[in-house]
Amino acid sequence: MWLTSNAFMTPLNSLSVAQLCAAVAVKEQIEQLETQLASIFGQTTAPEVAGKKRRRMSAAGRARMAAAARARWTKIKNTHVAPTKKRSKMSAEGRARISAAAKARWKKAKAAGKTTL
Repeated sequence: MWLTSNAFMTPLNSLSVAQLCAAVAVKEQIEQLETQLASIFGQTTAPEVAGKKRRRMSAAGRARMAAAARARWTKIKNTHVAPTKKRSKMSAEGRARISAAAKARWKKAKAAGKTTL
């Protein structure tokens, strides 16, 4: 706005009533002159909206986005985590073979006088 206070202007609360009235009168004159200038150049006097213009989405576009979101959630909810593979149990025969092999290694190591493999 034009009557704001900053580092280069006098704060509004320190101005007298007469000064404020004079400022309002000057502002009104500026607006009248801008209107006259715009009419000379054939421009409308409507002020331009600052900032970006909002983009509108059609109902069909919103429907497509909603359908895609629903499909993503359905896909996420319907995916089942694969159950972890159960550890296979060793048969008694397999355990016996491994045990026999370990005993044979230790027997050989002890015969050689070793305390570690």
